[in-house]
Amino acid sequence: MGKHILVLNGPNLNLLGIREPGIYGNDTLETLCETVKKEAEIYGATVDCLQSNHEGALIDALHAAMGVYDGVIFNAGAYTHYSYALRDAIAAIRLPVVEVHLSDIHAREPFRHVSVIEPVCVAQISGLGVGSYLKALALLCEEEV
Repeated sequence: MGKHILVLNGPNLNLLGIREPGIYGNDTLETLCETVKKEAEIYGATVDCLQSNHEGALIDALHAAMGVYDGVIFNAGAYTHYSYALRDAIAAIRLPVVEVHLSDIHAREPFRHVSVIEPVCVAQISGLGVGSYLKALALLCEEEV
């Protein structure tokens, strides 16, 4: 049986396709999720997608992932740069979490260069658009992380 992966998206990602398409692309969040689900079939994996603009809901989703999922692909959006609460939740759940970003956070504004969640994630992948999610999926499905 394949792995069960949670794709968790944070604030403003519900506006994909509308919000700054020059940075984030034209795909909607629904398209992104369908692309990841289709790719998961290659690995015999299943994917559930969840998005919230609320930090507490993201923390609750991470807590609820324990015992249900084999790993998490997490785009924390702007929370990446300052949410120690999300960092602590990732550390607490003891699941492999891959931090992803559509844009290259290291080539953008200086405040985006620092990720407080990166140290508790198994990897950080950014700048590949939807490919960031697909690379994270491959990492979680192909390796024992």
